[in-house]
Amino acid sequence: MSSHLPLAVPKKMTVPDFKRRKLSGEKIVMLTCYDSSFARLLNESSIDLLLVGDSCAMTMHGYDSTIQANVEMIAAHVSAVARGAPGKFIVGDVPFLTVRRGLEHAMESMERLVKAGAHAVKIEGIRGNEEIVGHVTASGIPVMGHLGLTPQFVNAFGGMKVQAKTEDEKANLLVEARSFEALGAFSIVLECVPSDIAAEITSTLKIPVIGIGAGEAVDGQVLVLQDLLGFNPSFKPKFLRHYLDGAALIGNAFERFAADVRNGNYPSKEESYG
Repeated sequence: MSSHLPLAVPKKMTVPDFKRRKLSGEKIVMLTCYDSSFARLLNESSIDLLLVGDSCAMTMHGYDSTIQANVEMIAAHVSAVARGAPGKFIVGDVPFLTVRRGLEHAMESMERLVKAGAHAVKIEGIRGNEEIVGHVTASGIPVMGHLGLTPQFVNAFGGMKVQAKTEDEKANLLVEARSFEALGAFSIVLECVPSDIAAEITSTLKIPVIGIGAGEAVDGQVLVLQDLLGFNPSFKPKFLRHYLDGAALIGNAFERFAADVRNGNYPSKEESYG
């Protein structure tokens, strides 16, 4: 693994910056974040923006999918991240079924996320959500679309599987991406789709496409923070690169602490009050 010095912390992104990045060809870097401790570290990094994803239901709460997330859960994590990373653009995930329970409920939910500190919301899927997406963007709430493997549809998909593998499915995905753009979305996440359709969508749209398992021809990349850090070594989908053996490093720290307590090496005299 190569070693890289940290880049200068970029200025806080705004929605117009996303199109400027696409035009300039400068890649967009996004990570998930769910708590103030990691948010403080990320605030001093060159990462461009933070996604408070409904993946918090899995990474932080131990559920086996994202569908157990609700607005209260996401808003609490958004608030923590916003306090820890005031210099970052923050996107809050809109949880399972939120946009299917009527316009009033959807708007109240997104209002909660924005007031908690999100600068934008991410909505999974466009089919059947067109009216709400258009209303949200017209109301001044920036929308990031999410297409491809949308985890809230895990039961309909029959599991976490690569999407848009046939020509018809690829054509439909392009139509959906264009719909998000036409309804005012400022960017789109494409998850677990073949590289060729991701490249076609990226070259077709005027808004940036951020990929996760979508190849290299997109405008940026996103990963789940805990996955990047290697907290779960057994989770290794094809697209994931571990940048740290976090499970081993942290586990070693736990055992060193336990050993020091048991053999009397902690606390030392210098670590005790007189």
